[in-house]
Amino acid sequence: FPPPEINDSEGHPSSSHQTLKGTSKWATSLESLLEDPEGVKRFREFLKKEFSEENVLFWLACEEFKKTQGKKQMQEKAKEIYMTFLSSKASSQVNVEGQSRLSETILETPHPLMFQKLQDQIFNLMKYDSYSRFLKSDIFLNHKKSEEQEENSPEAQTAAKRASRIYNT
Repeated sequence: FPPPEINDSEGHPSSSHQTLKGTSKWATSLESLLEDPEGVKRFREFLKKEFSEENVLFWLACEEFKKTQGKKQMQEKAKEIYMTFLSSKASSQVNVEGQSRLSETILETPHPLMFQKLQDQIFNLMKYDSYSRFLKSDIFLNHKKSEEQEENSPEAQTAAKRASRIYNT
């Protein structure tokens, strides 16, 4: 029989592979960073300073678009994404390869993955360019330092001692 599951004080399974949080999780991959709202917020802050926030905004808009239901809503969202990020007159134009650009005619018959190729291009641009700089940025390093200070605070240590007493009885 497997040993009984050990739970932490909130009833969540406790394991030696405890799920990473915050900056530790963000540093594992761009995907992990983009799954965390706080990570997205910090990454946007960083990209804004680099004048490339439109990349993550486009990526997020595409993720949201994939969840859109109904042809009319899809048409509206597709047009909004096109006008904001892809049109030659776009206010926050993303830098995608010319031949990958969509023509406005495709907006009439939208489908959930119509922006996938462009989204992948932008993801790779962020992954191999901005993301590595973000991990070395003051925004990331300062957030990491404040997390570490919180973990080493007397309150956090007291909770850890209480938890170890519970498990070691």
